[in-house]
Amino acid sequence: MNLLGPRFIVLYILVLFTLCVLLVHLRGRSRLRFDRQLVDHSALFAPYNLLMYAFSAVPARPILDRSGFPQLDLLQNNWQAIREEAMHLFDEGYIRSAEKHNDASFNSFFKQGWKRFYLKWYGEPLASAEALCPETVKLLNAIPSVKAAMFALLPPGSRLNPHRDPFAGSLRYHLGLITPNSDDCRIFVDGEMHAWRDGKDVVFDETYVHWAENRTDQTRVILFADVERPLKFGLMTAINKRVGAFMGSITASPNSDDGKEQVGFVNRMFALNKRGRERTRRFKKANPKLFRAVKYVGIVLAIWLVFLAPYPFVRG
Repeated sequence: MNLLGPRFIVLYILVLFTLCVLLVHLRGRSRLRFDRQLVDHSALFAPYNLLMYAFSAVPARPILDRSGFPQLDLLQNNWQAIREEAMHLFDEGYIRSAEKHNDASFNSFFKQGWKRFYLKWYGEPLASAEALCPETVKLLNAIPSVKAAMFALLPPGSRLNPHRDPFAGSLRYHLGLITPNSDDCRIFVDGEMHAWRDGKDVVFDETYVHWAENRTDQTRVILFADVERPLKFGLMTAINKRVGAFMGSITASPNSDDGKEQVGFVNRMFALNKRGRERTRRFKKANPKLFRAVKYVGIVLAIWLVFLAPYPFVRG
C-alpha cells in the first residue's frame, strides 16, 4: 500500500479541509448543523479564515469595540448626509434586488425581501453610485480600509436566517439610517443582539453565525460596509489585500441591468445556471425524500470513485 499515492494524497487533503471546517464550526456559541456547515459556501474559505483569525489584530469577539475603528467616525459624524441620499434612492426605488439573478452573494436574502444598492465593491465606486449619491461616495473614498459598501433594506416582518459570511479578511460595519428605532428590528451575532437605530453604528465579525429580523411595520435602511480586518504583520495585510481584490472582482454585481457596470465571473455563472437551480428546487419541493436519497447516493458514489474504484492507471 502506497501511503503517498494519489488517492491517499486526496484523502489527506479532504481530511485537512474537514478539520479546518470543524475548527471554524466550533468557533463561537451559535452554530449551523455540521452537515450543513460542510456544504455551506462559507466552508470553502475555512483554511484561509483560520489564517486570518491567527494573525488578527482585533479580539476574537462577535461584536467589537467600535472605538477601535476611529476611521469610521467620519461616517457616523455624517450619518444625516448619508441618510438624505439613502432616502432619495429609497423613494425612487433604486434600492432593489438583482433582477437578472446576477448577485449570488445575497441571492437567499432577496427571497426574504432584502434589497441593496451598491456604493463600492472592492475597488472603484460604481458609476451609478457616483451619480446618485456623490456625498456618500466621497466619504467612503476618504476611508481606504472600507473595501465595499451598500445601502441595505430590510422590509417589515422579514427575517434573515442564521448564516456565516464566507470571508474573514474583512469585518462588517452597520450604520443605522432609516430605522424603526426599536429593539424589534435587530441583528444577533453569535447570540449577541444589536438593535439598529438612526445614527448608531456597530462593527462585528460576520464569520460568526448571525441572523436578523425586522418585527416592526417599518422598513429599515442601513449603510452596510466591509472594513479590512486589521492584521498583525504587513505581509499578512498585503496577502489579504490581494485575496480581497480577487474575491471582489469575481463577485461584483451591478446596480442596474444596462450593461455599464461590471458583473464578476461568479455572478455571470450564477445567472447562467438560473434554470438549473429552478429545476432542482422544483424537484426538491415535489420529491423531498427522493431528493435526499439521490443526494446521499451521489455522495457515496463520489467517495467510491475517488477512493475505491479500480483504475488501471491509478495505484493508491
